[in-house]
Amino acid sequence: MLLQQVRISLTALMFGISAAAAAQARSDDWRTVSRTDLCVTSGTIETSKGGRMRVDVPEMRAVAAVATAPSAEIRFHYGGPTNEKSHLGSGQVRRQFGLKLRAQDPCNLVYVMWRVEQESKLVVAVKRNPSQHTSVECHNHGYINIKPQTSASLPVLKPGEGHTLRAEMKGAELRVYVDNQEVWAGAVGADAASLEGPVGIRSDNAQLEFEYLARRPAGGSSTLALGCKEGDID
Repeated sequence: MLLQQVRISLTALMFGISAAAAAQARSDDWRTVSRTDLCVTSGTIETSKGGRMRVDVPEMRAVAAVATAPSAEIRFHYGGPTNEKSHLGSGQVRRQFGLKLRAQDPCNLVYVMWRVEQESKLVVAVKRNPSQHTSVECHNHGYINIKPQTSASLPVLKPGEGHTLRAEMKGAELRVYVDNQEVWAGAVGADAASLEGPVGIRSDNAQLEFEYLARRPAGGSSTLALGCKEGDID
């Protein structure tokens, strides 16, 4: 009986050590992306007194100015619609925000967008224009929505609520989590997986207060030289 208790205690101890090690590994794997680490190409991102970032402009686009793996997380409080409205290139008014992955340039990247209206849903899209590399060239062309292999519904966002949106890419495979629950899993294609670029963030007509995290690239976290051009909108 005593030997069995010792074995149980050792098993519990080892499990605790493994869980702690896994948590530490995840912590070491990820870095906080501060306001100074972001290249804002459209709109503005302010810093609140608590150190979180804040957006209340109708259109915001930004990418990380440091090297990242194609995995990012935003921990946010949703503040409702912005006072002013912006129109997409199609002329639509859409309230949404989300993550950019493999943002090679404004014409070639992967999107993970949380649409707030008309219904709360997740949209994964690849914007691909191989021969074009500036927004003047590609405008709003080249979007392809990607269907998931598995998916789950999203909570309906209400002003003042806090949630977490995380997207992780490994090769062409993409998994998306809301509040640590998987809501989307599928493949974006080998062509999209071949894109080279950092992660980023985008919002349209949505007020947000948020923290932004990104997975460190394999082999280190050296600074990535980006041509940060205001107005180069994806």
